Amino acid sequence: MHPDDSSERPDDGNQPASADAGLLLDGLLGSLLEDFRFWFERGQVLLAHCPDTVMPAAARADLALQLDQASRELAAASSLRQAAPTAMALEMGTLAPWHNLVLEIWGLSARLRLADVPLPAVPLRPESQGPA
Repeated sequence: MHPDDSSERPDDGNQPASADAGLLLDGLLGSLLEDFRFWFERGQVLLAHCPDTVMPAAARADLALQLDQASRELAAASSLRQAAPTAMALEMGTLAPWHNLVLEIWGLSARLRLADVPLPAVPLRPESQGPA
């Protein structure tokens, strides 16, 4: 349906529900994008403290490239979200690789902790003020 076709539809009273759904979608997407940003940045910190005994240099370089690429994609998606006049969503084909990258970061964090590598504290997130 085109925006001009709305005058041909009877008013079914769902406008507030649609607006609420749009706000909910936008809030969820914003939170999700912020989580990805946080974990991509944390991944860079972990890589900076990762010795060869935990992850070989070539694997660290590959993960760093993946994080850089994902961070650029995330910045583009965040910019589009900010510029969009209405709520938007992202396809699973976009989110799945980011999710897998976060899983890799969590795995790296676990390996670093098992190897007793000292790591900087995780900064508190402003929206929760709780542990991340």
